[in-house]
Amino acid sequence: MEWPLALLLILGGGVVLMATGLPVAFALLLITPVGAVLFWNGEAGLYQLTTSMFEAVSTFTLLPIPLFVLLGEVMFHSGMAMNMIDVLDKWLGRVPGRLGLLTVTGATLFSTMSGSSIGTTAMLGSVLVPEMERRGHKKAMTIGPIMASGGLAMIIPPSGLAVLLAAIAEISIADLLIAGVIPGLLIAFLYAVYIVGRCWIQPSLAPAYNVVPTPISEKLTATVKYVLPLGLIIFLVLGLIFLGVATPSEAAAMGALGTFILAALYRKFNLALIKKSFTGTIRITIMTFMAIIAAKSFSQILASSGATRGIVELMAAIPLIPIIIVIVMQLILIVLGMFMGSVPMILITIPIFFPIINLLGLNEIWFALLMLINMEMAMTTPPFGMILFVMKGVSPPGTTMAEIYKAGFPFLVCDFIVMLLIILFPVLALWLPGLM
Repeated sequence: MEWPLALLLILGGGVVLMATGLPVAFALLLITPVGAVLFWNGEAGLYQLTTSMFEAVSTFTLLPIPLFVLLGEVMFHSGMAMNMIDVLDKWLGRVPGRLGLLTVTGATLFSTMSGSSIGTTAMLGSVLVPEMERRGHKKAMTIGPIMASGGLAMIIPPSGLAVLLAAIAEISIADLLIAGVIPGLLIAFLYAVYIVGRCWIQPSLAPAYNVVPTPISEKLTATVKYVLPLGLIIFLVLGLIFLGVATPSEAAAMGALGTFILAALYRKFNLALIKKSFTGTIRITIMTFMAIIAAKSFSQILASSGATRGIVELMAAIPLIPIIIVIVMQLILIVLGMFMGSVPMILITIPIFFPIINLLGLNEIWFALLMLINMEMAMTTPPFGMILFVMKGVSPPGTTMAEIYKAGFPFLVCDFIVMLLIILFPVLALWLPGLM
């Protein structure tokens, strides 16, 4: 069978199944047995497919995924993240867009301990939206900062999506995690600059209000009690990976253990915390591992059919400079992000994109980070971004999706600017991994 026909059969079948409402992972899992029979010698191919599915998830390198999720779940359900937000609130003075700035700062710090964008958005929304509404903030400065800041957890490590992407693409998990630090902080900085600048130009978006002065001694005490211990968790995860003392799996285990110890010290460790944290972790981990199985199987079937080789040879014959091909790939991801979530985008594009990146001789970590930023944008890109609907759930009654789309657009521009900077200056992504 010629590879274009094989590609049409595999992708076309998957699209038809997805059109029925079936999740992408399950649609691909239903297609791969057909591919195994056609390209792997019938019944023997089915046996080989089953074996490869088991091998896809029975690897030590995937352990950070459930451990990072568990870390974030404990942080959320124990209230430690809320205490951190309260301390940051004490330190912020009367600056334009004060609560929006608090949102970005809190999300940035919380993202260094949780890989869940949805969890971060839900937490910030449920806590800060009522306060912003009470202070007379317009929706552009209520919805926008919370929705955009929630996506930082996908880029700033520990990011569960980064682990998933690296595992499927078969690149260094540690390098990709550390590569997200500078771009993530740069995105947060642009968010903060936009919020302060916009509120300075249009004070009506976030009316100023009197802030009750907090004694410096109270600020320092609260910081030592609620923020510095969380700095230890950040070091256990990021510091140990960066210094080469621990692998991502070992660092994730240390971070998860540290959060349980902190919960016990804050007297929040109880049966309810354990039940909620482990239930959320198991649910997310199962969904993630199903996606990994689907992606690995799909990639193998594409390779066996000759489609992967055919696409690579076709791209090699096109007289385009590599950077143009990379930009086209990013534009494709932006369009896909309008209609599907991050995991489906990874499942569909990695088996096609990464062989081309290898052929072009480009750095895989750099390209993977560009994909991560694209995934973060996809979460807030109309009309089907996941965070858009999470934000709708925590927004004030009467908030329309059009208002949510409008509030998120300026922050998407900030994301796009950072993506362009990383394309033009790869050192922004590769400097820290190069120091490891």
